[in-house]
Amino acid sequence: MAMSPDLSSADNTPEKPESGSPDASAVPGAASGGDRRGRVRLRRAAVMAVPATLVAAGLAVLTAQGALGVQFAISGMPFTVTATELDGTGFEQFGGLDNMADGSPNAGDTGGQELVVTSAIKNATLTKLCQSVDLGGTNLLITAGGGEHKVEATDLTTDSTELSGNASFDHIEIGNDASTLTKAGVQGPIGVFSQQADTVHIANLRQTNYATTAGVFKLPGLKLRFSDKAC
Repeated sequence: MAMSPDLSSADNTPEKPESGSPDASAVPGAASGGDRRGRVRLRRAAVMAVPATLVAAGLAVLTAQGALGVQFAISGMPFTVTATELDGTGFEQFGGLDNMADGSPNAGDTGGQELVVTSAIKNATLTKLCQSVDLGGTNLLITAGGGEHKVEATDLTTDSTELSGNASFDHIEIGNDASTLTKAGVQGPIGVFSQQADTVHIANLRQTNYATTAGVFKLPGLKLRFSDKAC
């Protein structure tokens, strides 16, 4: 993360110019003291707004070490993801809260928020991936990885309200504080229950998701189409 600029001298008032010294306001391109102080106040306000925004977001998904967590406004339209096999190294899971755009017609009585379980996998492969979105009368259907090559993803995160399958883990830790997770390079909010494992295998995976991100997502044999069938 980029460090905030040093504002330790923000309250220093420029000294009045000595007699005969050029007035700063007369130098082309020079900003007046008032302008400088105004910009400093704006920078301070921006910095102070960061914790306020996090508090308003509740259990927002936080990221660390370059991982791509969900930080965008979700549409509020859930989508289904299935795969016959998922294999991953570096697995984490914790609770979160996703937010819709202001005024979203999908907000209903949720206040524009969805309570989700965030699953993060450092490196993952998926066999026979299927994703479908119900558009009302038809489905947007995406399939990939059904042939010789599997779907590959790095820094994969999914925000889900439902997840099922036959799962197995290696060296699992249950009950961690989400802010201390280390396996997938993602950290959640402090004080939130979480778990992590060295590896994860899920057969017959089925998820109801609100968001997915990945650093790299390779989809061999990708097909996108409208269909009366969902995953």
